[in-house]
Amino acid sequence: MGYEVLARKWRPQVFADVVGQNHVTQTLHNAIKNDRLAHAYLFVGPRGTGKTTTARILAKALNCKNRQGSEPCNACDSCKEIMKGSSLDVIEIDGASNRGIGDVQELRDNVRYAPVRGPFKIYIIDEVHMLTREAFNAILKTLEEPPAHVKFFFATTEPQKVLTTILSRCQRFDLRRITVADITAQLQKIAGAEGIKISADALLAIARGAEGGLRDAESALDQLVSFRGRTIEEADVLSVFGLISRAQLEELTDAILDGNIPAIIGTIAGIDASGKDMQRVVLELLDQFRNLLIVMHAGKNAADFDLPETQIDTLKKQAAKSSDGRLLRIIELLIDADSRMRYALSKRTMLETALIRASRAATVATIDELMKQVAALKTLPAAPAAVQEAPAGYDVKKKPTDDLEPLKAAWPTLIEHISKGAPQAKHYLTDTVPLSASETHVTIGIDPEFAGERANLENPRTLLLIQKTLSAFLKRPVSAGFSVLAGKTKPLPTDAPVQGIQDKQKYYSNPSVRSVLETFSGEIIEIRE
Repeated sequence: MGYEVLARKWRPQVFADVVGQNHVTQTLHNAIKNDRLAHAYLFVGPRGTGKTTTARILAKALNCKNRQGSEPCNACDSCKEIMKGSSLDVIEIDGASNRGIGDVQELRDNVRYAPVRGPFKIYIIDEVHMLTREAFNAILKTLEEPPAHVKFFFATTEPQKVLTTILSRCQRFDLRRITVADITAQLQKIAGAEGIKISADALLAIARGAEGGLRDAESALDQLVSFRGRTIEEADVLSVFGLISRAQLEELTDAILDGNIPAIIGTIAGIDASGKDMQRVVLELLDQFRNLLIVMHAGKNAADFDLPETQIDTLKKQAAKSSDGRLLRIIELLIDADSRMRYALSKRTMLETALIRASRAATVATIDELMKQVAALKTLPAAPAAVQEAPAGYDVKKKPTDDLEPLKAAWPTLIEHISKGAPQAKHYLTDTVPLSASETHVTIGIDPEFAGERANLENPRTLLLIQKTLSAFLKRPVSAGFSVLAGKTKPLPTDAPVQGIQDKQKYYSNPSVRSVLETFSGEIIEIRE
């Protein structure tokens, strides 16, 4: 006998061998056990998830002479014939090739004949959605009221194309995509039985590429054995199927979350140089950011959402760098890039620009985050201890008019505190000084040169913060107001020393200052600290 591919060799022969479809196999177990068998079943699901396989196992179980509970024995003549495809009682029909009304009429004429060996004559129609409307209509009556010895098993990947009149006459089973964990476990079982040595990362890469189809994963493993022999590493899987490594995927994800554009460009250059499919990179990133969202919200139950346990710790560390709002924006950008890349002349350029935009989305605050910050500002923190405590020797029992000098002495410290709640206020308050302090009000003087900035200081939020800071310092509630100082600061002569800094001649000799002065035809009027 010639070589048999792994997908056929390891095709399940009993319900217990079907991977990842317990909700289907358990229902069929109970139906056989309780003799509650419908006359028509519809198996729906993506490719490679076990639709036709499940239909064959059910056919064997119904016609098996030595059935063990609900499982076929696979040893009697009926089971052997069905496994070989030579049974006269189990007829498999390809819906794509036998889709016309003539083929259905022939089927309708043959159903009245009794089965040859077993109790049932079973028709398995694969890809049933390919039948024409006329063919569907021709089988309706037979499907609704078939002879007692006839069963219909339909399989399809596109149930929306099946007429509702057909759907209503069938019991429907939806087969799920098989999880990464189940695929890797089955591949490990096959590899052990076949004497294949394969690393965990290589198994994970195959499972990722299979996209929920076990048959695809088994075919990929078969191809890798032909390519590399019986020792397979992750690099072999990546080179054959154009996938990117888990390390590259995590590196690219970190670069996006950190806003590290040079790292993004460098990683994409390396991926492109190795001949990887840029479209595939987008799909891998979409899956990665989906996993980050799951980890962020699933907590301890993350392993229940088809996430490989070996990656959960890494995903948790990456998820801690971001928020769900930012991750959702990144996912939207990747979905948009995926649709646009299909028609792009340069997929690499499209991918680079999309990931740069994603990195910006990862580091820019979302509207929800901004709203939280605005809400936090409504409850401003109390002044620090250094501000709340009066300077040494200050007696709070003195008259309000005696508060002015301590207030002037503490003013630089108060400005620093105010700037923590309103950073822009520090710039406006630098050239101000307390002028007077009464029981309920403090007047702050503004240099005439900066009188235009008074409106910024009288901004309600900034003014409220100033008043709270002053009240905390003076230990009583006070309001605050501003007044422009009388007169104008006199220009200093060129050779006059300036208190606390060097004279202007030093600044004239500074190349940067001299360049600015020459560019704008200016001169130094005053030097302030």
